[in-house]
Amino acid sequence: MFDITTPCPLAPALAARMREDRDDLTRRWLDRIVSRVELEPQRVFPTEQLLNHVPLLVDGIAAYLENPAMVVTADAPVIAKAMELGALRHRQGFDEYELLKEFEIFGGIIFAFLARTVQTLDAPCEKDELLVCGHRVFRAVALIQEAALTHYMQRVRAKLAEREERLRGFNRALTHELKNQLGAAMGAADLLDLEGLPEVEHARLLDVVRRNVRVMRTVLDNLVELSRLDADTRQQRRVLLPQAIGEAARQLRDRAQAAQVRIRIGELPQVEVSAAAVELAVSNFLSNAIKYADTAKAERWVLVRGATVETGTGPETIVTVSDNGIGVPPEKRERLFERGFRAHLESVTGVEGDGLGLSIVKDALDAIGGRVWAEFAPEGGASFSFALPARRAGESSGRA
Repeated sequence: MFDITTPCPLAPALAARMREDRDDLTRRWLDRIVSRVELEPQRVFPTEQLLNHVPLLVDGIAAYLENPAMVVTADAPVIAKAMELGALRHRQGFDEYELLKEFEIFGGIIFAFLARTVQTLDAPCEKDELLVCGHRVFRAVALIQEAALTHYMQRVRAKLAEREERLRGFNRALTHELKNQLGAAMGAADLLDLEGLPEVEHARLLDVVRRNVRVMRTVLDNLVELSRLDADTRQQRRVLLPQAIGEAARQLRDRAQAAQVRIRIGELPQVEVSAAAVELAVSNFLSNAIKYADTAKAERWVLVRGATVETGTGPETIVTVSDNGIGVPPEKRERLFERGFRAHLESVTGVEGDGLGLSIVKDALDAIGGRVWAEFAPEGGASFSFALPARRAGESSGRA
């Protein structure tokens, strides 16, 4: 059993060459990752600061190679950079396999570099000393990988705990709502059997049954869509954004025509999206725009448009659904995405709904790394938007 702290005459020379070539090693790592996961380089390392992580990681490996007695503590700069990289990959939606593969590539590049470099050095070195150097490099890469993966998994566990808590609250609210709707439908159905019931009352009770059943059907349809988002992202049906928007608009075409609301579709980028998530969100936004159209206006419209923008963590696709409806009172806006909340419960009558639609949309988008918000112009109307990590047409996030 050899001692990895044994002085090796080759180690200082290898460490020095590693520092000299760290930019080339960074480029090789980036090229291999981009080729492996088919992501744009600016998404793999979306800022100069994050790209500078890699040379710092190389420096940390070189330092450990040169001085294996050095203790790599949890607050060491190289470990801090590895943890930041793990947090970035979590935000970007990388899975554990992709993160491990990233460091497998990194280790392979480092070892290939060492194998090339030792052939060019004149420093005397025995075979066992060369093995010691290799073991030191392996240990340094393993420590960095462990730090990145540990921080990544901490983020995963925190996200899961938060989502489980939201899911429990959602299930309680949903169960209560469905019980109320089912009870109202069954009560009205029982009264329909009464003899001598006036025709007007019969029609009213029948409308109660139909209305509650329709609401329950909508909720269950949303739940089906939501369940699809729990699957592995690689198994989700992905379509181009214009196709998903077009399908959502098609589903609501008849309701829009009945309410005299014109659905307009603006420019949309050719990016791939989760069909279930986008159709769920856009259908909900369009449905609300139709429900709360301003009947005092001669022209009623809703506009869907999208764009891809650069952010600190990579490109995002943003979709906005705007309308010229009655809007939302300022005092109600903060609660729009709460479960069961309806902004116009007191002011608008005859509108079906359970107040769960926007909360379901928020949970669905949160589950796949998206976000959702609403904005209101002074002249009225409402704009509901959501953002998802951008993915070009034909781009694959799968494993090679």
